[in-house]
Amino acid sequence: MTARFFATVQKLTTASTTRIAVAVLLATLLPTAVRAADKIIPPAVPEGLDAPEGFKPFLVGHAIGTQNYICVVAGNAFGWVFIGPQATIYDANAEQILTHFHSKNAIDGVIDATWQHSRDTSAVWARKDKGATVDPTAIEWLLLKMSGTQLGPTLGDKVTSTQYIQRVNTVGGLKPAVAECSAATVNTRRLVYYEADYYFYK
Repeated sequence: MTARFFATVQKLTTASTTRIAVAVLLATLLPTAVRAADKIIPPAVPEGLDAPEGFKPFLVGHAIGTQNYICVVAGNAFGWVFIGPQATIYDANAEQILTHFHSKNAIDGVIDATWQHSRDTSAVWARKDKGATVDPTAIEWLLLKMSGTQLGPTLGDKVTSTQYIQRVNTVGGLKPAVAECSAATVNTRRLVYYEADYYFYK
């Protein structure tokens, strides 16, 4: 249902109608508890994916985007290599709050998963701590641990208190089939549609 809805959203031509469509989608997907203005309730997750005791969620959003792969060859074998996500993350009011991608960590220069706030451009980097496959048709649910943060240019700090991030309620995003990577498709990229909810803890 959500993939068909997203296809409809892509066909809409004006910013206002797109925003309305996204708002309807988010109202359907985000749990009622998450949309409560006064408190963010941690999601139910498989054992091991809970944030450590003492950490509380302060921000949550729904991501719509792609998980990106490239076809490579190593010796006589062909395969798809993950090269990062590209997603927009919305709050329950259909307002964009974050952009999600891979970039160089400000602390140690490693390429990590990055979340950048849309208003103050503060950023947080994180690395996988634990994962679990909940739905075989979708990418893993994850607990990620902060590996670096950066203030925005005007000292914005909306995400710099992040210590852990959960990726849950995933849809799609799986690596393409090995058979689709061959000598004829080397260096071809595949952008695989996905959705997920991200919870930020401090």
